Amino acid sequence: MADTNENQAPEKLQGKFQATVVCCILGIGALVSWNSILTIADYYYLVFPDYHPSRVLTLVYQPFALGTIVLLAYHESKIDTRKRNLFGYILFTISTFLLIVLDLATKGRGGVGPYIGLCFIVASFGLSDATVQGGMIGDLSLMCPEFIQSFMAGLAVAGALTSGLRLLTKAAFDDSNDGQRKGAMIFLGISTFIEFLCVMLYAYVFPKLPIVKYYRRKAALEGSKTVSADLAAAGIQNQSDLADDDSKNQRLSNKELLLQNIDYAVNLALIYVLTLSIFPGFLYENTGQHGLGAWYALVLVAMYNCWDLVGRYTPMVKWLKIESRKLLTFAVLSRYLLVPAFYFTAKYGDQGWMIMLISVLGLTNGHLTVCILTAAPKGYKGPEQNALGNLLVIFLLGGIFAGVALDWLWLIGKKDAF
Repeated sequence: MADTNENQAPEKLQGKFQATVVCCILGIGALVSWNSILTIADYYYLVFPDYHPSRVLTLVYQPFALGTIVLLAYHESKIDTRKRNLFGYILFTISTFLLIVLDLATKGRGGVGPYIGLCFIVASFGLSDATVQGGMIGDLSLMCPEFIQSFMAGLAVAGALTSGLRLLTKAAFDDSNDGQRKGAMIFLGISTFIEFLCVMLYAYVFPKLPIVKYYRRKAALEGSKTVSADLAAAGIQNQSDLADDDSKNQRLSNKELLLQNIDYAVNLALIYVLTLSIFPGFLYENTGQHGLGAWYALVLVAMYNCWDLVGRYTPMVKWLKIESRKLLTFAVLSRYLLVPAFYFTAKYGDQGWMIMLISVLGLTNGHLTVCILTAAPKGYKGPEQNALGNLLVIFLLGGIFAGVALDWLWLIGKKDAF
């Protein structure tokens, strides 16, 4: 009887749960490789002790991510979303595998040469990140908000997953020879598999789900050119040519979209300026020595990732979701009180207070990000929603880049800063 009811349901409601799950996995794939780098930073500090890996690698990563998303967002309406996202996930897969190859080829030894090679691979991660995040958020913006929420939750799942695995591998291999290296290789192997899984899911599963086909067909009828290959992959003839002239001619420009949503965009940037000015560099280099010893930074990273994940699900509780634009701005600006809180806690507080602060940082980061990305695309047609999604990712990555640069300010006054 349940099957009959499901078959009689409107097409646009079928496959919603499956699509939500796939979006979450695709979100994991968009960040799991980079989070693996951040989470095994203790291994890279062992191999490259003089090069500030957590700060330098992040600083290498972000310019490529920001430059790529700016270029792609400018040409967004002419770029096929399917080809863009598949390129990003395939590049992630290859780059993550190359990290394993690099480590095996150098036998885990440090030096300038291997470090430069590591930086080149990390730069390709930045290119992949911008390709996938902008493409996916733009694509999901023309569908239902639950898909964006699930994708953003997947980004946090990647962090929580890698942190959990890192704690397990450290416990399992810490006392063995090359224990950190073995844990790092396991990490990168799992990440490579997840990236390959994302390629398969996006190529063969996601475009064929009824609810996805419904929204993409709707976007095509509103004049979107970016969904053509996805419709073809689902066995649907391109329908963008059937869009009425009004749909084709009345699309808002990127400038108009940005001006109408400038508060959302700036708030998104400010969220990540603060977060990345503290996470992860401050946690590895500025929190001192405490009772947890070598586990301390790993525990802090794990707590951030877990609460970031929780924060990306809290907007599903209606009374917790912030929809007022003024209230969102107030909440974003209030987070900056965490800067003096982290400074004085690192200087005078114990590890319990630091764990509490990093939990608040993660919770608010996830919650406010989802609130903005699910609220902003409402009220626009498919092509405009896609464009706005790309524009918001520019500000998100711009905020990350600024935060990474400001993170170096914490080194002022440290004797071993350089």
